[in-house]
Amino acid sequence: MAEARIGISGWRYRPWRGVFYPKGLRQADELAYAAERMTSIELNGSFYSLQRPASWQRWRDGTPDGFVFAVKGPRFITHVKRLGDVDAPLANFFASGVLDLGAKLGPVLWQLPPTLAYDEALLESFLARLPKTRTDAAALAARHDDRMEGRASFAATAAGAAGDAPIRYAVEVRHPSFEDHADAWAAVLERHGAASVTADTAGKYPRLDRTTADFAYARLHGEEELYASGYDDASLDRWADWTRAHLEAGRDAYLYFDNDIKVRAPYDAMGLIARLPRPAVMPPPATGAG
Repeated sequence: MAEARIGISGWRYRPWRGVFYPKGLRQADELAYAAERMTSIELNGSFYSLQRPASWQRWRDGTPDGFVFAVKGPRFITHVKRLGDVDAPLANFFASGVLDLGAKLGPVLWQLPPTLAYDEALLESFLARLPKTRTDAAALAARHDDRMEGRASFAATAAGAAGDAPIRYAVEVRHPSFEDHADAWAAVLERHGAASVTADTAGKYPRLDRTTADFAYARLHGEEELYASGYDDASLDRWADWTRAHLEAGRDAYLYFDNDIKVRAPYDAMGLIARLPRPAVMPPPATGAG
């Protein structure tokens, strides 16, 4: 049965303390608190730097059974290398401990920079390099470079019992040329089974609502003001309809709120979760939600 995974992009934000997070809650307990109220969280620390195996293991062990993380791929690959010459960086990324999430590893998100225009050959080459299964990812990780010596975790056993399970990928684009090549881009994604991210960015970046994989992925950055404005009841109703349409078609749906500046993201996520009945998504607890 298809299921919805709804949550927030990141969880460690100072303005949330004393608002979403109760006063006095230890910073170390914030992930557990958020995870009790969401069904997924997008890990974005991996976008800024390679994480250590101990961190991946701590996140895995600090969340409930059945919880799922989406993992944001490194900006070194997307923004610095710009998807080219990435064999070693990809190996280093998977060697950093991603597979230690085990059954809690959900889709890997690649957010492309606003300056990266549509380049079909480049995009095809990049997507073809991504490991298709967890076993493939462990084999790729074993080819990490010297910078990972002494800090890598990539044994095939890290893939767990689901070693041959596929790894899902989603791609968020931000250059307007992708709108001009929307059909061609969708075809590229379909060939590789990757999802086209439906991004709500207050009109700043392209919004390509295309189905290109066996799951759907949306990032909600703010309807009227990027990273700041919240979603009212009517907006949440529309996103609930979007989610139900994918579920009814047999596709899992992942949605993450990234409108964190004014502490709207966690409440909007919980509001959307409440609109989707079991078993599509687990509701938040009745108490302590803010």
